[in-house]
Amino acid sequence: MAARQRVSLAADMPTSTLLLAGACAASIGLVLGLIGGGGSILTVPVFVYVLGYPAKQAIAMSLPVVGATSLVGAVGHWRAGNIQARTGLAFGLVAMGGAFLGAKLAVFIAGPVQLLLLGVVMLASATMMLRSSIKSPGTDDTDATRKRSLPAIAAVGFGVGMLTGIVGIGGGFLIVPALVVLGGVPMKQAIGTSLLVIAMNAASGFAGYAGTVAVDWRVMGLVTIVAVAGILVGTRLVRHVSAAQLKRGFAVFLFAVAAFILYQNRGVLFAT
Repeated sequence: MAARQRVSLAADMPTSTLLLAGACAASIGLVLGLIGGGGSILTVPVFVYVLGYPAKQAIAMSLPVVGATSLVGAVGHWRAGNIQARTGLAFGLVAMGGAFLGAKLAVFIAGPVQLLLLGVVMLASATMMLRSSIKSPGTDDTDATRKRSLPAIAAVGFGVGMLTGIVGIGGGFLIVPALVVLGGVPMKQAIGTSLLVIAMNAASGFAGYAGTVAVDWRVMGLVTIVAVAGILVGTRLVRHVSAAQLKRGFAVFLFAVAAFILYQNRGVLFAT
């Protein structure tokens, strides 16, 4: 009932709130376009702390935003030859199973617990982003002699999918290293391929939430459109921006947002 009441109030949101949400959505797409991942992890906080939706509704609504934005980014990488379609589809199909199952299991997880998990995942994402930003320019983690570990790739794919379904993230910060380290995929192609996997993940996760969570299609659609516009701009600006500096700055911002989310949901840790 509460979720459906929230949907009926969406049209009454102040213009300032919608504008702020739009600016955040544009930033999400912009970051995705500039560094190939990371930005989508902010989608749930935008729906919860800017637009005021309950956790479960926010997670479900974030998935189409993440999926559509990643798909647009994937098309650009496809045209540039930066997607290994066979690897992406194989990884994505396993991840889709995890995402659907995660969405179904999320029904039994309290909203604050989901947000707490999101905060932890954001800390991990920020840490990995910070580490990658301080590597020497031009380095590539790919070893041409490295053998693919299909069981390990499948395990990571399923785990990332579970996280997508439970906390609404794309999981690019985990998918890219898995493709590079376990799949022997060059970094540029790993980034493009990860966007394809994220789009598949998000679609499956959203299907898992169908019928269990009320969706505000109007607001979700607006956020999606703005985020897609952001990634189109980001892909055009990528040649003119230092990815390393952007990653460092964005990692610091993620640490701050994660700390805020963990603080807001600290009651979960001390519940009796």
